[in-house]
Amino acid sequence: MWDRVRKSWSKVLNSSDRERSDEQSTGGPGGTGGPGGETRAPNLFEAAAAYVSACADDDQDRIDEAAGWVSPEALSFGVNELACRAVIALARERDESPRTVARDLLGLPAA
Repeated sequence: MWDRVRKSWSKVLNSSDRERSDEQSTGGPGGTGGPGGETRAPNLFEAAAAYVSACADDDQDRIDEAAGWVSPEALSFGVNELACRAVIALARERDESPRTVARDLLGLPAA
């Protein structure tokens, strides 16, 4: 069971690692946004993905950086949306209800 969770999260984290290396080479999370090489501001979903992956890696510098990209309210919304999408994807993969998966991930007894 936990192998599937680890594999799912490793896919997410590996994709965020690729994005981070792209960001470092282009100067930011959005890359070049227009003429002259200006960078665009990251959106709340980019901030949420960076924040959650940094939390999973226990990387305080990246956590602080991602938290500064958007307002706390926007980051909270993005993290919530990411959690919902992750639970739904895992529930589909396991052929279980999202409620069962969420409770299992948190170590709560079955309802």
